[in-house]
Amino acid sequence: MGKRARQAVLALTGVAVVGAPLLLTVSPASAAPGVINVQRNGSTKSLSFTARRDGEAVISFAASAPGVSWARKGAESAVVAISVDGRHVTDLVVPSSEPVARSLGLGHVRPGRHKVALRFAKGSAATARRVTLRRPRVEVPSGGADAVALRHAPIVVGRTLGSLGNPYQNSTTDTPLVAWHETKAAAAPGHRILEYSVVWSNEDGGTDTPALMARWGRTTDIEWIYRVEVDRSGNRVDDTGVYQAPEHQTLKFHGRYEGDHPLLQTCTSNNNMCDVITPKSPLRFLLDASPTRPDGRAREVVMDREPWTYRIAAQEMVREGKIESPSDPATREVGDQRTYLFVEFDKKTGSPTGSGSVPGVALGVRLKDDPSTLYRSDHDQPTWSIDRDGAVATTVELPVGTTVADIASIEALRRPIGVGDNGAPATVTSLNRGFFLDDSYLPQSSSIGWKGSVAVTREKPSAVVWRP
Repeated sequence: MGKRARQAVLALTGVAVVGAPLLLTVSPASAAPGVINVQRNGSTKSLSFTARRDGEAVISFAASAPGVSWARKGAESAVVAISVDGRHVTDLVVPSSEPVARSLGLGHVRPGRHKVALRFAKGSAATARRVTLRRPRVEVPSGGADAVALRHAPIVVGRTLGSLGNPYQNSTTDTPLVAWHETKAAAAPGHRILEYSVVWSNEDGGTDTPALMARWGRTTDIEWIYRVEVDRSGNRVDDTGVYQAPEHQTLKFHGRYEGDHPLLQTCTSNNNMCDVITPKSPLRFLLDASPTRPDGRAREVVMDREPWTYRIAAQEMVREGKIESPSDPATREVGDQRTYLFVEFDKKTGSPTGSGSVPGVALGVRLKDDPSTLYRSDHDQPTWSIDRDGAVATTVELPVGTTVADIASIEALRRPIGVGDNGAPATVTSLNRGFFLDDSYLPQSSSIGWKGSVAVTREKPSAVVWRP
């Protein structure tokens, strides 16, 4: 929340405070100021704020739940239901006993005093006894891009369908972690398109997990879910809302709005949306979608800004038994994610010179103590090389204990993804970052970067792009 400048007016015990954290006295009396403990079987906690203007409110805090771990079956998370003025707005899934900064929308509020209620909710693991929220803060943007993005952000209703058949399944699997929006030009002068995307902790269906690591550089699921046109005043243009439906179709939104928030439900095992809501869905997520993605960067940079998402992704893989043990970079199976080099690079494909399949690009790594072995991001699987252009992310699995200091070189590897070869060259123009995860599955600082121009062709299908 502190990443974006906002104006807010809050009221604490009747005193107006501008742009300041909420400091509350909570039970028990010995609790530190600025801390809210939401207890299992305890009373609902509440805080009040005064909005001086119409707008979308956002609440932020550092959330933790002692006794929970996304890595352990039966201890995955604690859930807090959040209401505003008696209306259920959003849920918070807390998957860690360590504090994690979170930010959620509270929906539209009118000028005046409002009450936020926080209740320990069903779907929480048996090991969860309380949720601790540190430095709670409510803000209402004063206008501009943040306010418009928050106003049209989708509400994602929890998944209840499929083989799991559990109405609280997003408290244990494929949970929504963070959201953001992107702005694109519209045909009408002064209009623009808002596109909203979400990062889920994993996907129970869809792309094969080893292929996810090779082609996308992650085991999370990242999907755009809703797109809408707004006019120069930020108002929704009628009949322009679309969403990503099952089978990745783009369909017109015919569902219900809460204010300007469309209601969409995760309705497939690979986190596509439906605009018809199952009545028995108890969970809903209004994530703070005001952040944007930097121009010219891969979508995975959104995770880089929220390092805890890497830990949650790795823990879900461990808990679901999807990690090869012991890790072996010679196999296609996903090993310990701490053995992978996470890389983002830029590429572009030239014009074809014949017929056949388009070339993809994979990355290869050679180590100083074994330069004859080439560790490939695509594990030598043709369809695992990356054929899309722009900034893309991938991973290269390496022997346990490898560090950046052990790397002798990184190579670009051209590989047609299907039958034949259309002869097009591919050019790599940058390595934007490269890091390993630490013992806690958090990204270490990137110590790999490069800009230039290296082409790989049918005649010369590999070339070094980086040496220390």
